[in-house]
Parts: sequence; C-alpha cells; structure tokens
Amino acid sequence: MTTTQASEPMDLGALRERYRFERERRVRPDGAGQYQSAEAEFGYYAADPYVDGTAGREPLRDTVDVAVVGGGFGGILAGARMRQQGVARVRIVEKGGDFGGTWYWNRYPGIHCDIESHVYLPMLDETGYVPEWKYAPGEEIRQHAMRIARKYDLYPDALFSTAVTSLTWDEASGTWLVATDRGDAFHATYVVTSTGTLSEPKLPGIPGIETFRGHTFHTSRWDYSYTGGTPEGGMTGLSGKRVGIVGTGATGVQAIPVLAEDAQHVYVFQRTPSSVDVRANRRTTAEDVGADHDGWARERRENFLRIVSGETAGQDLVADGWTASAGLLEKLLPSFSRDQAGAAFEAAYEAADAAKMNELRTRVEQSVTDPDTAEKLKPWYRYACKRPTFSDKYYAAFNRDNVSLVDTADTHGIERITEDGAVVGDDTYELDCLIFATGFSVGVSGILSGKLPVQGRGGAQLLHAWARQGPRTLHGFSSNGFPNLIHMGSLHNASSVNFTHVLDEQAVHAAALVAAAESGSALIEPSAEAEDAWMAVMAKDAADHEWFHAECTPGYYNREGLGRPNTASAYPHGAAAFHELLKRWREESIGEVLRPRAAR
Repeated sequence: MTTTQASEPMDLGALRERYRFERERRVRPDGAGQYQSAEAEFGYYAADPYVDGTAGREPLRDTVDVAVVGGGFGGILAGARMRQQGVARVRIVEKGGDFGGTWYWNRYPGIHCDIESHVYLPMLDETGYVPEWKYAPGEEIRQHAMRIARKYDLYPDALFSTAVTSLTWDEASGTWLVATDRGDAFHATYVVTSTGTLSEPKLPGIPGIETFRGHTFHTSRWDYSYTGGTPEGGMTGLSGKRVGIVGTGATGVQAIPVLAEDAQHVYVFQRTPSSVDVRANRRTTAEDVGADHDGWARERRENFLRIVSGETAGQDLVADGWTASAGLLEKLLPSFSRDQAGAAFEAAYEAADAAKMNELRTRVEQSVTDPDTAEKLKPWYRYACKRPTFSDKYYAAFNRDNVSLVDTADTHGIERITEDGAVVGDDTYELDCLIFATGFSVGVSGILSGKLPVQGRGGAQLLHAWARQGPRTLHGFSSNGFPNLIHMGSLHNASSVNFTHVLDEQAVHAAALVAAAESGSALIEPSAEAEDAWMAVMAKDAADHEWFHAECTPGYYNREGLGRPNTASAYPHGAAAFHELLKRWREESIGEVLRPRAAR
C-alpha cells in the first residue's frame, strides 16, 4: 500500500481505508489472550522493589468502623472523607508498602501525570498545597498522597504489604469479616473497596519469555538497583547496556527519552504508535493558577471536568491539549454529555477527528528526521481509539544514533524471546536488559478479577451473582444482599479522563452513606427494585460506541480489536451531571438505601 504524506490533504474515504489497513495489520485472533498476568505467571515481575514486605507482625483480630481495601487515591480519599464525617477507626489495607496506589508502584524514569496537576491532585484546598509543575512528576504525586494520609491520620490503623483475601458478612454481629494474606481476620462495620483499575501488571505471552538470561522487569516495578539513578535519570547502571523496551503507550512515551540518555543503545519494540501531542510542561506559581482564594482548586477541576465531559464553561481555566480537543473525547468516554446525534453530527465529528489526527501526524514528520522512522511513528487511527499521550521529548529521542525503532505490526509483536534477546521477523536483537512497558489488565482487579471473593447475606457470592446477570448496583456503590459494602471505581457511575476527581466525588458519597447509616442505626443496602431502576437509567440513553471501537486498531479500549462491549457501564449524561444527581439524592432520598439494623 502506498504511503500518503500526512501533510497532504486526504479525502475521508481514503483515510478510512488507511485506518482499516493499519487495523488489520495488527489484529490477533487471540485478542486479550495474548497477555498473561505478571503476578500469576512470573511473581518476580510483580514483587515490591521498594520495601521488604515480609517482615513479621501479629495477625489482627480487632474491630474497626470502616475497612478500606486499597491505598491508592480512591482509598485515601475514602479515608479522608470518612474522617471529615467523624468516623473514628478507619483501616486501609494496601498491598504496597505505603500509600499511593499506582503512584506507589510506578516510579519509572520520566514519569509525570498527563492531567494538569492542579486539577489531578485531590484535596489541594484542604491541604493548602499548590503543585510545582503544570504536569506533576510521579514523586510529587506520591508525596501528595502521603500528605493527605498524614493530615487525616490514616497511618496508625493502616496495614501495608497486605492483601485482602476475602470479605464475609457476619449476620450475627452485623459486620464484615476481613481476611488477609498476613493471617488477619478482623471485623469492620463497613467495607469500602477501592482496588483501582490499573493495579494488575500484565505481560505479553511471548514464547520463551521465561528463558531470557539478561535482566528484565515491568515498568511498574522499575529496578533502580540495576539501572541506578532516579525517575529524573542518571541511570549509570545502563552504561554500555543494550536495552529493549516493549510498549509505546503512555509509559513508554515518558520512559524512552530518559532511557536514551543513559543506555548504550535502546531498541523500542512498537506494535501501534501512540498519538503524541504537545505537553508544554513548565513550573507554575500560585498566581499562575489563581490559588489566591478558598476553593480555587475545586473551581479549577470542576471547570476542567465540564469541558472534557462535553458541557459548556464560560472560561477554559486549564487550556491544554485535553480541553482543546475535548469534543473528540465523545467516543472515548461512556459518560459524556451528548445533545446531538445522527448522521450530520457523525460527519462533523469525523471531519474534526481527521483534522486533529492529520495535525498529529504532521508533528511526527516535523520532529523525526528519518522518513522511514517517522512513517512508522504516525498514528493511523481515530483520536478516541486510544488514550492520547503528550510529550515534548519523545519524538526527539528517535533522532539519536543510539535509539532504534523496531516496528512489530506485521509480526503481531515480538515473535519469541531467546536467552540473549528478541526475535522479530528475520532479525534478532541481542539485549542485556528487557523492560516491559505493557501496562495493566484494565478494570479487572479485586472483586472483578476473582481474587477477592465476597460472601454476603445467606452465603451469596457477589461475583457469582454478577456472572449470572451482570453487575447490579445502585449508583455503582452498593448491591442488594451485601449490606454495608461500598464499591468505588468505574462501575455504573461516571467516567472522566481525570479519574481522581471522580474518585473524590465517590469518596464524599461513600462517607455520606456511612454517616447516614450511623445516625439512623441502619444498614446500607438498596432494594432489588432500586437496582432495577438504576440499571434502567443507565441503559436508557447509553451511547452506541460498539461500531466505532470495532474499527479501531487493537488495544485495551476495544478488547484488543474485538470491539468495545456496548453495555451500560457509566452514567450516559456526563460526569458533572452524575455528581449533581448524587448530591440531590443525598439531600432528598438517602433514606431509601437504609435498612433497620438488627439488634446485635
């Protein structure tokens, strides 16, 4: 197929054909089966490189008010909002060695957030902190997570390097029995699950992966004992080393430029290129972001949420790549405010999409000096097919003599790994170090992965019940038959590119549920009829995005090319509208979810 320069005008018919061609090159019949669990198959890929979690302690047999499963931002925010409601004993159980969740595990070189820090970092108003950078580095984010935990005194009861293994409702005491892999068996009146959507590292199922004799690790477990240095660079351990990195998503885009500065040679194994827009990161001051009055951060993040959720705002306070392209997120987010539909809308949407993607492909041409490399780095798909990335250093890395792009589209990835390197087609790449920037099994942690069995009233198994009829909740938080169990995450509520904002709204709601139950001496448990009504709301106006994602190049958004399930997974009228709905419900109808608590 002949190559058309991205800077030349293209008719939409030709562009659709090019997109279809590039998709078919990459689709594999095994779909998501091409990946394997890093934790299950190769435990050393999932081990904690930052602390020794094996230190002994006595198992706990006590009782707390609230147990929170997960110590990322969701769990921390749940704990903080519970404290604001006067809850005394809050125990957060976290398998990492400290608070932070994904920001505890991910400390790879170059790591930054791709959402502006002044809207991404939660509770800035409450902690009085103003981020130093427009896009915060990972360590600043991790320190902020710890700052919130300290402010709300969440450390004393926390259990780190500990995984919850089961939750069992005890009808006699009206509490949950929480069991862990450290032998704990304590009780909690309420349980909040916040196990995250990006917590299970995955590896490609490449034949021979276990035979590699060089050094290897996953980016979420970066081994600085081998590389030396810090997330800022200075990895002297890579001097003279041939390094291969698999994956060019958000992680690879950030790590590769830093690796290029320190390794003898870097081989970048790419299946599908990311779209990489301008980041323009810079240091910021309080004056820059209007941090001169109470509530400044709340106003800023609400403004950002409205814009990227498809709603109007009088002013764009953040003014970055996300807000500039907000209209193109319509197919990316199942929770997006839609007031248009039909052929005219889709035609205008496709034209705007084509213009943006042409702009991004032109950026590649202007940034990468070698035409063949530039062609391989161009993203030939629609904007919402993959989460956009942002970098001012990525493309420049491929102009270095010590960086080679290995395109694996036609071989569907690395074909096999040997003791000494990786094989792609007729070429063998000898490596001293092989790094997997292959991401996570999205949305399948905790309960949905089956690793956290939940037994409710009458011995009912939550996952079994959901397997029969699909997940059923009220607002995504609670389920009939599982009293005082509150879910946080991406199920049946709102979605946004700024997920910490969504999590904080969820934490506020979870704490309000607990406060209402405590004041009324009640259990939190919706009726089956309330679940039915909510599922009907979810389904009524759910957007049909199946066709769009079925045409995308394979990735985790479309189940590796099999199409995105057209199910009611999020509130269909936008995150801002969902948060307003919750607020009204708390003011007017929260009593509907409360049931009398039996005498203990």
